[in-house]
Amino acid sequence: MDNKKYIPLAVNGGIGFGAKLTPKQLIALAKYLDEDTEIELTTFQQLIIQVTEDQIESVTIELENAGFSVYKVGSYVKSLRTCNFCQGAEEEGMPIAIELNKRIAGQQVPFTLRPAYTGCPNACGEPLINDIGVIKRKDHYELYVGGQAKGEDARPGVLLKDHLEPEELFSLVDSLLEVYRTNGRKRERLGKFIDRYGFDKLKNELKIS
Repeated sequence: MDNKKYIPLAVNGGIGFGAKLTPKQLIALAKYLDEDTEIELTTFQQLIIQVTEDQIESVTIELENAGFSVYKVGSYVKSLRTCNFCQGAEEEGMPIAIELNKRIAGQQVPFTLRPAYTGCPNACGEPLINDIGVIKRKDHYELYVGGQAKGEDARPGVLLKDHLEPEELFSLVDSLLEVYRTNGRKRERLGKFIDRYGFDKLKNELKIS
C-alpha cells in the first residue's frame, strides 16, 4: 500500500504567446506520470500533477530546467492568464505581463485569486471576468478588480484605475494584494471582499483619487 503523501503542483509553459508546450517539456513531465495518470488542464493554462512530498524540490528544479513554470496549488495568486498576443510581444506588452506574473504569482492570499492580462481592448485573455484584470490600451494600462466568470453572482470587474504606467501598475497591484491579504477573510473571494470592505474605502486605502 502506498502511504506516501502526494502534493499537487501546477505547471505551465510560462507566460507567452498562448498556452504552448515543447516536446522537451512533455518528455520531462512524462517522467512523473504513470501510463493511466489523468492530468487536469485548468482554465488558467495550467496542468495539475501530483508528486510525493519528498520529490517537490527535485521535480520543481527539473521542470523549471525544461522551461516550465511551477506553482503551488491552493489559496495563492494563480499564474497570469494571457491572450495570444497576436500583434507581437512588444506591442502587446509581453514584457509587462511577464514581469507582473513574476511579482504576483504564488503569493498567499485569503482565497485562490485569478489574474488575467490582455494586450489590447479586444480582451481575449478575459481580464474583465477574473479577480484582477489588466488591459493594455495604447501605451498605458487599465486595472480592473472583482470580476467573476461563473456562479449566481457572476459579474464583470470594475475599473480601479486607468492610464497607468508599468511601474504604477506593479505598485498598485502589490498594494491591492496587501490590503486583501491583511483584511480579507478566509476563503473570501476578492470580489466579495471588495463588496464588504467597500470600493470607495479600498480606493482611499490605495490612495486613488
